[in-house]
Amino acid sequence: MDHNAHYFWAVQLPASIKQDIHEEMKNLNQIFQFQRWVHMSDYHITLAFLGSMDEQRQHAVIDLVSNNIKDEKAFKLQIQGINIFGNQKSPRIFWGAVNHESTLFQLQTIVHEKCQEAGFTLETRPYHPHITLARKWNGNDEFNMELLEKYNPFHEKPLSFLADKIVLYKTNLEKTPKYEPIKTFTLVVD
Repeated sequence: MDHNAHYFWAVQLPASIKQDIHEEMKNLNQIFQFQRWVHMSDYHITLAFLGSMDEQRQHAVIDLVSNNIKDEKAFKLQIQGINIFGNQKSPRIFWGAVNHESTLFQLQTIVHEKCQEAGFTLETRPYHPHITLARKWNGNDEFNMELLEKYNPFHEKPLSFLADKIVLYKTNLEKTPKYEPIKTFTLVVD
């Protein structure tokens, strides 16, 4: 097993939504000059970042999470905005914002707790669902916060989708796309 590999749980985005985001980003990458744009296949909403693990812990965490989410229902999400993390003048992360959906937070709490039960040490910061779109501001000028409002492609047409797949991804840093699904669970669709 590759001990340099990192793993995380995430909500998978449907392929059509990834395509839609990608189309919008092609129009934005002139305005927002970030160094690295995320590959379309790699768009996701993280639930818990695990870091590295051995096979034993992988089985344990998959069992715990799957047993505890098997009755959870799929839910609707909407991508509504764009935002940044990090220094406002030179942001680290450019991301897509989803509407506040309590089901997503409940699901994240379950996944988080089960990962801790499996022995993982996780982020303690409050959960902040987002879709990473690009990294590392690379513009000649300082980043302008007003552009987030002005050029938000999801303001007029939010992207709605059913969040029905929870995936354990493995990070392959040397590959593009980087994230490889290891295990996928489908939530209950009414």
